[in-house]
Amino acid sequence: MLSETTRAFLEPVIGQPLGDETIWLAALTHGSTGEKRNYERLEFLGDRVLGLSVAEWLYQHSGEAEGRLSQRLNALVSRATCASIARAIGLGPHMVLGKQARDDGGADSENILGDVMEALIGACFLVHGFEAAQKMVRRLWATTLEGKTGQRKHPKSALQEWAAGNRRRMPEYKLVDRSGPDHASQFTVEVAIHNVGRAQATANSKQEAETLAAEEFMRKFA
Repeated sequence: MLSETTRAFLEPVIGQPLGDETIWLAALTHGSTGEKRNYERLEFLGDRVLGLSVAEWLYQHSGEAEGRLSQRLNALVSRATCASIARAIGLGPHMVLGKQARDDGGADSENILGDVMEALIGACFLVHGFEAAQKMVRRLWATTLEGKTGQRKHPKSALQEWAAGNRRRMPEYKLVDRSGPDHASQFTVEVAIHNVGRAQATANSKQEAETLAAEEFMRKFA
């Protein structure tokens, strides 16, 4: 069962009475403990509840186009953001980890913190329903939602704007190499601006390689 300290920690985080503690204990428990009931299934559920809660907030509070909304959504529900919020509320010490995971720094692992944060959202959904889980997300994510997370321009857009602002030709992207098997292909893309320079990057998809190449170009020449 939960310790008094963890109960005192959880109730204000959830914003509701805990009720049956077994689901909250599962949400805090890492697979390294060997326990059959751990956070994995709850994390799967919480990820979807988080996504819908944030998407609805963005729809209601932003007039941006679908592409920009998707960009912000991806940033706001990312594992890095979930882990940042978990650290902000002091989640780490309340997670139940196996000895090896704890010795390996699991209490401050971005992956584990992010997953447990989502698991708690999933547990709240199961125990109290979507409205309560949505309120939990909006309360914990309030500062992040109102901030600049996910509002950085996409590197390809930023490069295009830089070129236009400096009266240069538009960037030209070219696939210069594709290697590896179909299930693990590597794409190398080159981006060039006439009379400025060129940059290359390699990634698992052509689109990602173009993005990384634009970032590298901006780093070198902008």
